[in-house]
Amino acid sequence: MRVPFIAGNWKMNTTHVEAESLVADMLGRLEEITGVEKVLCPPFVSLAILKRLLQGSSVKLGAQNMYFQARGAYTGEISPLMLAELCEFVILGHSERRWYFGETDEVVNKKLKAALEYRLKPILCVGERLEENEAGRTEEVVHRQLQAALRDIEPSPGLVVAYDPVWAIGTGKAASGEQAAGTIKFIRSSLADFWNKDIAQDLRILYGGSVTGNNIAEFICQSEIDGALVGGASLKAEEFLSIVSQTKAIKGS
Repeated sequence: MRVPFIAGNWKMNTTHVEAESLVADMLGRLEEITGVEKVLCPPFVSLAILKRLLQGSSVKLGAQNMYFQARGAYTGEISPLMLAELCEFVILGHSERRWYFGETDEVVNKKLKAALEYRLKPILCVGERLEENEAGRTEEVVHRQLQAALRDIEPSPGLVVAYDPVWAIGTGKAASGEQAAGTIKFIRSSLADFWNKDIAQDLRILYGGSVTGNNIAEFICQSEIDGALVGGASLKAEEFLSIVSQTKAIKGS
């Protein structure tokens, strides 16, 4: 049985003081919610602070990005070697990285390989733009992204995939539960072709894109959807707690 997974992507929000306050508001109640894997992904500057605050708890840490080299003259970048001491997960291929910063499928592939080399667990994001969605090219785009990102990569039990459509990120326009489940079913089928059916069935696939406390149940009740990559709603303690709590009620053990 796949353990449901809720990750909060704080993006470029919260100072380290605000990050501490947000965790303080949530931690006790998050600890009470069992049967759901809970991950917080703050900005890099707060990882060390939150690692200390979360030590001994069931809440895990993730980074929002990384470079694929371990060391070198790459001003402003963060390496897997640095992250390995601070967190367990790392988001890779997020639509904002692809759209705003020009990350290609090939770059995402290099980052995945580097993350796995340093025993980080990638949350691999794939998803189409609005014009691709409207043209009926969702499956084509998602398949291409998966195939390129996973090239020459062996199956890893730590890998998580998130369907992260560009048109739903930060827009307030979420896919319907049925739409998201259909694409995630296709992703699982593609992974079965890429590796094998058993691996695909065990791998957790999330939905990300304007997830809130008001719509999480619509996604989590779908058998194909194992959780959510939550953006803006993860910055509000009560709303994030509601998302995790509803996930537990619907899908938790």
